[in-house]
Amino acid sequence: MNNNKFRMEKDSLGERPVPQEAWYGIQTLRAIENFPISGRGPDRDFIIAHIRIKRAAAIANRQPGWLDESLSHAIVAACDRILDGEYLEQFVVDRFQAGAGTSHNMNSNEVIANLANVALGGAKGDYRPVHPNDHVNMGQSTNDTIPTAIRLAALAKLPRLSAAIRGMADEYERIGTAEADTVKSGRTHLQDAVPTTLGREFKAYAWTLRRCAGQLEHCRAPLTEIGLGGSAVGTGLNTAPDYATRAAAELARLSGEEIRPAADLAAQMQSMHDIQALSSAIRNLALELTRIANDMRLLASGPRTGLGEILLPAVQPGSSIMPGKVNPVMFEMLNQVCFQVIGQDSAISAMTQAGQLELNVMMPAIGSALFDAMEWLTNAISATSERNLQGLQIDRQRCRHFLHNSVGLATLLNTRIGYSAAAEIAKEAEKTAQPVRDIVAARGLMSAEAFDALVLQAARDGRIS
Repeated sequence: MNNNKFRMEKDSLGERPVPQEAWYGIQTLRAIENFPISGRGPDRDFIIAHIRIKRAAAIANRQPGWLDESLSHAIVAACDRILDGEYLEQFVVDRFQAGAGTSHNMNSNEVIANLANVALGGAKGDYRPVHPNDHVNMGQSTNDTIPTAIRLAALAKLPRLSAAIRGMADEYERIGTAEADTVKSGRTHLQDAVPTTLGREFKAYAWTLRRCAGQLEHCRAPLTEIGLGGSAVGTGLNTAPDYATRAAAELARLSGEEIRPAADLAAQMQSMHDIQALSSAIRNLALELTRIANDMRLLASGPRTGLGEILLPAVQPGSSIMPGKVNPVMFEMLNQVCFQVIGQDSAISAMTQAGQLELNVMMPAIGSALFDAMEWLTNAISATSERNLQGLQIDRQRCRHFLHNSVGLATLLNTRIGYSAAAEIAKEAEKTAQPVRDIVAARGLMSAEAFDALVLQAARDGRIS
């Protein structure tokens, strides 16, 4: 071993050589060795949230005189460097790690302590005058910092996800407004139905997506109630007077969220209910997006042998063997992401009920699954909106073709000639392949032009005059 490339550090289990360039320490090193699982490091928003907690704790502990002011300032300065984007590569513990997230908590403690000590003239790994546990972790436990960081990270991601959803809704609204008078055949049970407009169809997608965004926003307030200050089991052991209130106020300032101590600090370590509620709302969004994506793929099917009522922008060749083939790849991608998100929610559901007594030790994986779901959907929705919805075109001639060949138009005659007589016209149209409008005109019930006007009125407002 080259002693110039390593330094010796000691913990309660013994000594280990730590790479000299590393700002983390021996406990992080053990976690790297113990958990070579996914190859994925911590989520960036989660890192930032956890460092904000350490910063807030250093300020809260300084005020009652528990933490020496010079050490507090050194810890805050170290945190600020990380929050400015430095040293993020030093957070290296796998997402699947020791229960509750002790390994990540110590990763943060060690990096901050080493940065603070070097700034004060000390050396990496010496942990004097700033100690990872005694000073950086003062008044804290993994058990209250990790669930708090998960909530803060989720709050940071929510605006980006909501913006992506509303952006997609705006695109559907735009198309719906432009195509308000584009009459087409409605379909129920995948069979011909009464006429509607493409505008109504697309505006319905916009309304549904905005409702999903609103339901996500309802999850925000519970996430702002944190258990920080509960320490190990929610009793506040080894915390300074008013620590929970002071730390929450600092986190509110740092995050811009209305962060406050939960009415029951122990509950926010035992229960992941608010996180599960958010995950459920995200799953419900994924279910709606799956349905909408499937509709887009159906409406774009063809171009000759499918519906082909809409034309999606060609963003890549669709086949390695069939020349000229173009596939609805963006909505296919969105489907895949939605299915994966539904799986993440299933995992979160299982882990939510796996908490025991004073702690849910599944928190690292709960956080990882939640962060993935939020990031994947944000990116997938934004990419689909930009790459497909913004350039979507309507084949109005195709819409008219299907409309006038639909036997569902016979339904418009119910109030004029009765259901049975209208059914006879529908049967004749299906048997002869004649449009309903031609049969109606041939029987002298109304002119083809009058029938067309009837179709347009029914499609627009559902009324028949």
